[in-house]
Amino acid sequence: MDIFANLVSGITGVMTPTNLLFLGIGVVVGMLVGAIPGLGPSAGLAILLPLTFGLEPTTAIVMLAAVYYGAMYGGTITSVLINTPGDSASVPATLEGYPMARKGRAGPALVIAAVGSFAAGTVAVVLLTIAAPLMAGVASSFGPPELFLLIIIGLLTLVVLVGRSWLRGLISVLIGFAIGTVGIDVGGGEQRYTFGSTELINGIDFIPVAIGLFGIGEILWTLYRGGHNDDTMTDVRVDRRSAAFWPSRQEWRDSRGAIARGTPLGFVLGVVPGAGATVASLISYGIEKGLSRRPQRFGRGAVEGLAGPEAANNAAATGAMVPLLTLGIPGSASTAVLLGGFLMWGLQPGPLLMRDNPDFAWGLIGSMYLGNVMLLVMNVFCIPLFAKVTKTPFRTLAPLIIILCAFGTFAVNGSVVEVGIMFACGVLGFLMRRYGLAPAATVIALVLGPMAEETLRQTLLLQGGLGLFVERTPSLVLLCVLVLLLCAPVLSAPLKRAAAALMPRRAAARAAGEAGAAEDAAPKA
Repeated sequence: MDIFANLVSGITGVMTPTNLLFLGIGVVVGMLVGAIPGLGPSAGLAILLPLTFGLEPTTAIVMLAAVYYGAMYGGTITSVLINTPGDSASVPATLEGYPMARKGRAGPALVIAAVGSFAAGTVAVVLLTIAAPLMAGVASSFGPPELFLLIIIGLLTLVVLVGRSWLRGLISVLIGFAIGTVGIDVGGGEQRYTFGSTELINGIDFIPVAIGLFGIGEILWTLYRGGHNDDTMTDVRVDRRSAAFWPSRQEWRDSRGAIARGTPLGFVLGVVPGAGATVASLISYGIEKGLSRRPQRFGRGAVEGLAGPEAANNAAATGAMVPLLTLGIPGSASTAVLLGGFLMWGLQPGPLLMRDNPDFAWGLIGSMYLGNVMLLVMNVFCIPLFAKVTKTPFRTLAPLIIILCAFGTFAVNGSVVEVGIMFACGVLGFLMRRYGLAPAATVIALVLGPMAEETLRQTLLLQGGLGLFVERTPSLVLLCVLVLLLCAPVLSAPLKRAAAALMPRRAAARAAGEAGAAEDAAPKA
């Protein structure tokens, strides 16, 4: 009953004209950001974060959260219409959505993606409503040793899952750690790596780093790939008044099971720090292809290959809010930017957030229910309007985005040095993309690095020191999980070889069974 009462209170608190206005703005801006190839939710949030500086904390986070899950769908529009994913989580939509559009089924593809996103997002918010208080209650008993191990587990998950290899993931995390060491040593009070600059005494702020890595870095990467010369426009027309705009009954039937499977899968993977929407959507696509009775349809416009990953994508976006709200650990690059917003407004996500700031926490959760409804309405009825955004040349958008990045960075603290840091991080972000590193891991490590240092120092000051990691049951369990993660890169190769050795045997057994069944079914002379 307490959860239900808090949820009602949160929804009621959000339903003010100002909050509803900014919620709607966030949904629209999020879809536009997602529909612009090369931006995506992380870059969009990083660019827009400074613009919310003068708003009330609840209003600002409601808007940014709406941008977050609105952008998750916006990338589907470009994937379906012009075969260009807005972000990596929308890649499966290019595999099935674009072939559907080429067959004249762009409307059904976008409608099914919208309905799947709405259904998965709504169920995921319900799960968030239940899971967040439970996890916050468990986490409230955690001390510095457990928090330190949780942070390290989250970072190790990033190392294992992101990038082309675990080594590149480790390098990406270490870059974030290095940036986070600039400033005052929390233990001794000495300056570290400030080079005599008074601007760096308080450390390098999160905002210029995030805007540089995601905003400027993505612009430079797109220019490097020749995106400014790509004037290819889609000839696919989307007319809501046409009967062909709506999915057929068979398409609805094919997509229901995929949405039902993708939703819990995406939520669970979203809760795991580092997994996120991209991993969830790709795994969901593989599951749907493996379960299909006609796998040869995949790659040619299989609607279940679109619906399942889209559901997993949006459910993972909501699931990533669970560790953010309850542990203060971002589950993805986008939630790392949201964490920067929390800190900017003087709020510390973690076990005490829902107890000390219930109006803020439950207002955010309540806004996600309302935001999903707005998202569905706008997705279905404004698809033709948003489709026109895909025709805007990148060479027109790039200068505007760079100006917005510079203005937003300067507006936060009025520091020209931070603008320079932003551009330097933009070059760093481009080089990381160029050589296969992960800017998302760097941003998350930048946020978690100082937290890890502080909790480790607190642990060492407690009576027992490092022995607390094995003397306390919760920390011992987390330590075992940490060891398993460390062994994952070593064990993955033998497991893959064993799976590859079993596959031919299973295929031969299946072929023998099918041959025997055909022989039994054949008419006898």
